[in-house]
Amino acid sequence: MALSRQQLSELKNILETRCMVLDAEIRADASRVRDESVATLTRGQGDSGDGAMADQIADLGNAELLRDVNELRELQAAQARFDDGSFGRCLDCNEEIEYSRLRA
Repeated sequence: MALSRQQLSELKNILETRCMVLDAEIRADASRVRDESVATLTRGQGDSGDGAMADQIADLGNAELLRDVNELRELQAAQARFDDGSFGRCLDCNEEIEYSRLRA
């Protein structure tokens, strides 16, 4: 069963809102990751263990940033499918996806 206009509008709004939230998170995280350094994280008084911990924290920040960037790309691809009329269909088999699954 094809999605109604109301369902499509709701889903598009959800996508747009999530994109805006992710964009803000990415900007904030990128700024934070860029500004963090071992000296900042250890206040310049740490030993090699503190440096290793600072590296792990920085790596985690980079991983979170990458996850958000990948999610944003996927959402932008979904928005493009809205524009070309293919949103709501499985990319592999082209079958319609249930509204409840799309909302999830």
